[in-house]
Amino acid sequence: MSEAPDAAGPATPVIEFRQVGLTYPGPPPVAALKPCDLAVAPGEYVTVIGPSGSGKSTFLNIAGLLDAPTTGHYLLDGIDTGTLPDADRTALRGRRIGFVFQSFHLLPHRSAAENVALAMLYTATRGRRAAAERHELARAALVRVGLGHRLDALPTRLSGGERQRVAIARALVGRPSLLLCDEPTGNLDTVTAESILALLDELHAQGLTVLLITHDPQVAARGRRTVAIRDGLLREEVVAA
Repeated sequence: MSEAPDAAGPATPVIEFRQVGLTYPGPPPVAALKPCDLAVAPGEYVTVIGPSGSGKSTFLNIAGLLDAPTTGHYLLDGIDTGTLPDADRTALRGRRIGFVFQSFHLLPHRSAAENVALAMLYTATRGRRAAAERHELARAALVRVGLGHRLDALPTRLSGGERQRVAIARALVGRPSLLLCDEPTGNLDTVTAESILALLDELHAQGLTVLLITHDPQVAARGRRTVAIRDGLLREEVVAA
């Protein structure tokens, strides 16, 4: 996908941190994320790497609009999230961010298609979608991740890799601006993990903005940019060729 700026200038970043930080009050106060700047352009694939306790979870919670920073400004698609009431922040998160976690968080007694369709009950922004429309959008999302043949399968009948693909389809069904992945291969064996990373590569090639958080250098190397976080400090680590 071409990212050349037009006459109006470069595209608005999907994520823009302007001296964003978060300090827990204590006592004593703990600077979980020290003030930092970061911009992620539309269509980028950025990985964030750091050991346990480095501040990755705090970074994820801020980027995902789960926590608000105590300093600085976080703009999502150009919207200053710090100016929004809680209800509007929740609605913005539902519209603009798709989450993929290490644990799949699927309802065990619902089919793959039902798990994906149910996500739309909580993120619809144009009124409640009809059941038939939800089913069709869920089917399309599952086809996109290679599970068009497993629409009716229960999670208990799916492999770990298939369950993670269902979780990715659920994240994609609302057509978010950002796919935010937290250790998405942490519960998978090496071969299955590679297939999930290949799927993320494919989704990125289709133009999706991906932000992936990991402790694994090999997973981090899949990004086009890598940012390191340690002791609450965020810094650019690698620019991939």
